Amino acid sequence: MPAAARIALLAHPAGHSVSPAMQRAAFAARGVGATYDAFDVPPAELAAAVAALRRDPWWGANVTVPHKTAVVPWMDELTPAARRLGAVNTIVRRGERLIGDNSDLPGFARALADVRPEIAGARVVVVGAGGAARAVVAALADAGARIALHNRSPERARALLAALALPEVAWLPAEGLADAVVGCDVLVQTTTVGMAGGPAGSPLPDGLLPDRGAVVDLVYRPAVTPLLAAALAAGLPAQNGLPMLVYQGARSFEAWTGVAAPVEAMGAAAEAALGGPGRGWSGLVADGDRPRVG
Repeated sequence: MPAAARIALLAHPAGHSVSPAMQRAAFAARGVGATYDAFDVPPAELAAAVAALRRDPWWGANVTVPHKTAVVPWMDELTPAARRLGAVNTIVRRGERLIGDNSDLPGFARALADVRPEIAGARVVVVGAGGAARAVVAALADAGARIALHNRSPERARALLAALALPEVAWLPAEGLADAVVGCDVLVQTTTVGMAGGPAGSPLPDGLLPDRGAVVDLVYRPAVTPLLAAALAAGLPAQNGLPMLVYQGARSFEAWTGVAAPVEAMGAAAEAALGGPGRGWSGLVADGDRPRVG
């Protein structure tokens, strides 16, 4: 592997990403001679940024908002996950060819296994119909979950399900939300509600939680959203979005390097970059009345 290898993060804006700290820690832990830098790339400059990746010293890139779908036409090849989701968050250079991958789907699947190991047949309510929800629903469908998708816009929810070719999954209207959430095995919140700088509060009515199911909120800044705080107070298994971030980053690292990712080092670096919530990078996990980390 060339000593001067480089990997980019293409974003707009790029100033608050955890990925540089996480990937640099991975390179250091595995002795990989590569650098990782975030670049603020306005949409008008994206084509030139992608074209530059075809030459040494670039190994590839991560891609985040708002570019995940925009880069798709410039890829020479798409992995099945990227093709299915219509989005790329990892670019791997092979010679002068660029391969687009999407590590969000396997990243979520691996994170969910930490809080709910058995998902086949589980009743799962997914809130939101954006890009994150697309990866979540696809992963859940692959695992054999019974999915109900709630979003304020039925048109957007139906468009997501049509894009994934999942006619068996239905949009869950507001009047059916309470019963579905109370009885579900897993609740997954995919919107920006509760995120620092985003809409405040919880996307669900006050007090609405599963009776016994796990709660996953893909927000990781702050570490404890109002929804997660309520879940933890109720003694429910709960997880924030940091594990998904770490696991998808590990998948990207392995695609670039061919080396097993040092997941613990990456998680510790990501947590430190976020200010160290103090509960461990594997999220906020409680098991009944016995809080635990991991």
